[in-house]
Amino acid sequence: MTRPPRPAPLPAHVDVLIVGAGISGIDAAYRVQSRCPDRSYAVLEARESLGGTWDLFRYPGVRADSDIYTLSFPFQPWTGENSMADGDEILDYLRRTADRFGIDRHLHCATKVVAADWSGATARWTVTIEQRGGGDGPHRSTVTCSFLYLCTGYYDYERGHDPRFPGIESFAGTVAHPQFWPEGLDHRGKRVVVIGSGATAITIVPAMARDAAQVTMLQRTPTWISALPRRDRFAARIRRRLPAGLAHRVIRARNAAYSNGFYHYCRRFPDRARTLLTRAAARRIGEEAVREHFTPSYAPWDQRVCITADADLFKAIEREEVDVVTDHIDGFVAEGIRLRSGRVLPADIVVTATGLRMLAFGHITVSVDGEPVEPARHLLWRGTMLSDVPNLALCFGYVNLSWTMRADLTARLVCRILNHMRRADLAAVTPPAEPGVREQPLIELASGYVQRGVQGFPRQGHRAPWRMRQTYLLDTADIARAGLRRELRGVPRTALRPAGDDLRSGG
Repeated sequence: MTRPPRPAPLPAHVDVLIVGAGISGIDAAYRVQSRCPDRSYAVLEARESLGGTWDLFRYPGVRADSDIYTLSFPFQPWTGENSMADGDEILDYLRRTADRFGIDRHLHCATKVVAADWSGATARWTVTIEQRGGGDGPHRSTVTCSFLYLCTGYYDYERGHDPRFPGIESFAGTVAHPQFWPEGLDHRGKRVVVIGSGATAITIVPAMARDAAQVTMLQRTPTWISALPRRDRFAARIRRRLPAGLAHRVIRARNAAYSNGFYHYCRRFPDRARTLLTRAAARRIGEEAVREHFTPSYAPWDQRVCITADADLFKAIEREEVDVVTDHIDGFVAEGIRLRSGRVLPADIVVTATGLRMLAFGHITVSVDGEPVEPARHLLWRGTMLSDVPNLALCFGYVNLSWTMRADLTARLVCRILNHMRRADLAAVTPPAEPGVREQPLIELASGYVQRGVQGFPRQGHRAPWRMRQTYLLDTADIARAGLRRELRGVPRTALRPAGDDLRSGG
C-alpha cells in the first residue's frame, strides 16, 4: 500500500477537533465530513500512524474479540473472508477506509493532546499539543477549536496493568506484556507461561502454542469462554446473493441482534447460560477439565464472555499443546513461577496478560474557564456529552457488543448537535445536570480492570437521557427521539464578546 498523502499543516483553528485516529476517530471524521460538510475538522493522533488499538497491539494471534461485521463501519462494507478478523486485517481495513474517504488528509500523527481549556467568553477550546519530529525533541504549541470530540478510547495506551509480582527481577527468562510486545521475540521451541485468562490471553495462548515447546495458561480464576467460527457461513451465503452494501447491512444487523440477544439471555437466565456454555466446552475438552478450569463462580456476563475463534484454545488443549493451571502466584524464581500450592512452572518466556488500565481522557487535562474537569463528577448525557461541560463529546463504545456500534451512534448524534447549533445560531451547548438523578457506574461489569478504573470515568444515571442501555436498537430509538432544544442549554452567538465574531463558521 502506498504511503498516504501528507496532510496540510495543522490550522490554527478548526470547527471540530477530533482526538484519536482509531476506529472511533475515523468514524467520527467520516460522519462530520459527510453530515456537516461546511465544518472544518482535524484529527490528532499521538501515535506515529492511525489505527489506535490495532496499531498498538502486536502480540501473536492478535484479533478482534467480536465479529468484524459489527466492528467494521456501516459505510464501508467488510470484504474479507473472516468474520473473526486478525489484527493486521483490521488495521489494513482502517487505512483503506481513511484513504478512500480522504480522512488521511485531515490526520496529524505524532501529535499528542496534552490539555484543553474552554473559554466561555469566546466559546473556544484552546488545545495544547505536543508534536514530535525533527531533531529538537517534542514541540509544544496550541490550536483552538469550537467543538472538541475525544475519541481516545477507554484505556491507557502508555501503561498496562502491572500487579508487581514478587521476585520478578530474579526470573532468568523474558517477560513480555501484550500491550508492549518485544519486537522479534522468538518463542519457537520455548516454554511459555501466559498469566491471565481474559480475551488477550485466550488469543495469545493458542497462537503461541503452534510453535512453542509448551504453553501454560495460568489463571487465578476461570473465565466464561464461548467458541465461535472464524468464518460465518450465513455471511458467506448472504454475500453471494446480495450487493456488497446491502449484504453488509443485513449481516451487521443479524449479528448485532444475536450478540445483544445472547447478552440479555445471560442476564435474565444465568443458570441456563451456565449450562449452555459448560456443555459446549465439555464436548471439546471433557467435563473434568471444564469443572476445574472453565466454570467461573460468577454468572455469564457479570464479566465479559470471551471468544475462542474456531475453538482454537480448546483444540490446543485437546492436542496437549496447552496446559491450564488454576492457582495463585506466590512469586517468581529464576526458572519460572512458584505457585501458592508449592508447584513451580518452568518458563523461558512469561507473558503477563494481566489486563488494562482504564483511562477516561487519554492523559488530557481538561478545564472549563480554568476549573479542572474531573470526569467522575459528571454524568454522561446520551452517552455523549458531560453534564455542565460545553461543546465537548466523549466516545465510549459498548462493552457487550462491538465498540463501533455505539461509536457510530455517538458520531451521528454529535453531527445532529453541530447542525442544531448552526440552525439556532448557537456558539455553545451544554447538557445541564438534573437534580434527582441517581448516579451509577458507567460500566456495570465485575471484571478486575473495570473495578480498578471505572471510578475515574463519568457516571451514568438511572433514567434517560443519562442512562446507557447497552442495547443498540433501544439506543438508536432514544437518540433519534432526543430533543436537543429541550435537553441542551444553548449560548447564542450574539452573546459572545466581539473577539468571538470570527466564530461564525464554527460548530
